Amino acid sequence: MQIEKGQKLLFIGDSITDCERTKPEGEGSFGGLGKGYVSLVDAFLQAAYPELGIRVVNKGISGHTVRHLKGRWQEDVIDQKPDWLSIMIGINDVWRQYDIPFIKEKHVYLEEYEETLRKLVTETKPFVKGLVLMTPFYLESNEQDPMRRTMDQYGQIVRKIAEETNSPVVDTQSAFKHILNHLYPAALAWDRVHPSTAGHMILAKSFLNAIGFNWERLKD
Repeated sequence: MQIEKGQKLLFIGDSITDCERTKPEGEGSFGGLGKGYVSLVDAFLQAAYPELGIRVVNKGISGHTVRHLKGRWQEDVIDQKPDWLSIMIGINDVWRQYDIPFIKEKHVYLEEYEETLRKLVTETKPFVKGLVLMTPFYLESNEQDPMRRTMDQYGQIVRKIAEETNSPVVDTQSAFKHILNHLYPAALAWDRVHPSTAGHMILAKSFLNAIGFNWERLKD
């Protein structure tokens, strides 16, 4: 596995990352990491690699866009001095264009999204040992659905920046594809955005695969 002993792994994003984590610091006490994929990643790391003592921190904030991340980047990322950083942002950047279409000042369009995310990644990468990008997703199997189509465009930007910066990328939309072949989207997320525990398990598994997690260590 790529994360080494005593290293600090920080997750930043929106409500999918937040998931009721402790404020202002999402770590420590029971429930400190929230109820989502971040807590599951931490649980798997502790169960499989207890000797590494990896410190996991959750800095997700519900409702945030990449514009919000830019405003709090210094305090919530740089000042935290993480060894590894995971970024998953973009769902609200897209969603606001559909659920509040007339309040355009809250919309983060593709050009701003790409420019801001690229700047955050390129300026931060020299200060961390590893950086993982996770695409935004919309749990709708119909690829012609307008919001799904837009979300896929934002996901493509994430993959593009990951390739440019030689960063691992987690294609979350693709990760959900298999289960969406068997379950109606509302069974996995009532609003097609906020996933059930099963959905968060898929996110956690996909992230762990991206960092070389050895699942064999859980068999003993």
